[in-house]
Amino acid sequence: MHKFDVIIIGAGSAGLSALREVRKRTDNFVLINDGPWGTTCARVGCMPSKLLIEAANAFHRRFNFGEFGIMGADQLELDGKKVLQRLRRLRDDFVTSTLKITNDLGERAISGRARILSPDQVMVNGEKLSAHKIIIATGSRPVVPKNWLNLGKRLLTTDTLFELDTLPKSMAVIGMGPVGLEMIQALSRLGVHVTGFGFRSSVGGISDPFINQTAVKLLSEEFPLYLGSKASVAINPDNNVLTVGAENIEIEVDSVLAALGRQPNIDDIGLDTLDVPLDEKGLPSVNPITLQIADLPVFLAGDANQRLPLLHEAADDGHIAGLNITSEELIYFKRRVPLAIVFADPNIAVVGQSFHSLEHENIQIGEVSFSNQGRARSAQSNRGALRVYAAANDGRLLGAEMCAPAGEHFAHLLALAIDQSLSVWDLLRIPFYHPVLEEGLRTALRNLASKLPACSKSDLAACDSFNSEALD
Repeated sequence: MHKFDVIIIGAGSAGLSALREVRKRTDNFVLINDGPWGTTCARVGCMPSKLLIEAANAFHRRFNFGEFGIMGADQLELDGKKVLQRLRRLRDDFVTSTLKITNDLGERAISGRARILSPDQVMVNGEKLSAHKIIIATGSRPVVPKNWLNLGKRLLTTDTLFELDTLPKSMAVIGMGPVGLEMIQALSRLGVHVTGFGFRSSVGGISDPFINQTAVKLLSEEFPLYLGSKASVAINPDNNVLTVGAENIEIEVDSVLAALGRQPNIDDIGLDTLDVPLDEKGLPSVNPITLQIADLPVFLAGDANQRLPLLHEAADDGHIAGLNITSEELIYFKRRVPLAIVFADPNIAVVGQSFHSLEHENIQIGEVSFSNQGRARSAQSNRGALRVYAAANDGRLLGAEMCAPAGEHFAHLLALAIDQSLSVWDLLRIPFYHPVLEEGLRTALRNLASKLPACSKSDLAACDSFNSEALD
């Protein structure tokens, strides 16, 4: 039996990232993929969801036209069928670009369901393959309760939502995490009568109570939200009416979007043959900085290890696993600053240490509301708030949470500052052009600096605010 240097199971973002590193060091590998080729991000995740969001936000801007002196907005109409056609056309382009990575693999690319037989052997399509090392990067899929399956085509997930020919008239979105929030707001702005249900009282991965309150208030202005209780779903066999309820509310809808998170694709993959302890979800313990399972020649990367289901983290996982699987000695990587963004409007973002994870007796918090921020007002985007956390002893930036206009850009700037161990005063020393939304971040930093030991009067970090909307 031929023995490969590496077997990669899964051709998603993590698997392709691993493949890139493996190909630099050996041609003796095989890539196995179960189901459609092309990443979850390109096919049913990041890219099609953003295409839907962009269409929704473009149509929603008509409500501000009158404020800008642009008349006739009430004559605009939406063709939902064309929205979905454009989404799929561009989505297919994105998928095609990912397929280019594997098109030249020939016999080294195998379509089929793999099962691990031992730490150095895999079965696929009835054939046993042997390898010195194995990377498992099988990705994840939407969580769907078994008792909801009787809803048939009226039950949607992100695997099926983007394949609709037309948008439904009404929908319940169950699960107010990042995916649920993005989809419910987009669908609402596209004219679907939506209602949101969330088991938790927080939304979008926010842990800061003030930011969560801000986000919930703003979102509730666009559609009903019922948080803090488990939703039930039922279909009446007599009249085929679909109802969704929680506590004292019950509504009738055309369809349900399940946005309850994702589960790793590890069913019957053979992790039990590795002779290592598995948790209640069937997952082994994985070293987050090497991706190795115990001391085995097996690495678990991407969504399959359920560490952080984000594309950049999955790509990093694949990079780490690909390097370690082809190196004589393990390389220990420093992971990136945590960064999560929800593309709602305003953007929701958590960067660095979350509010929940901090030791609150050792921090100070600076905050800003964008309700009167000059540039935000000029664009009719003056909604939301941002909070920044710093160490009380030295002002070093630790993290931030926000529901703010252009929050995706604030989050990247703050991630850079946290990665470089910058302090509040270090950030206040950089120029803030006028008028820009980033001046809102400066307001939060100044608020934070006022709660910390003062810096030198000769330092430009001490430059005070004018306390004027036109100048700050």
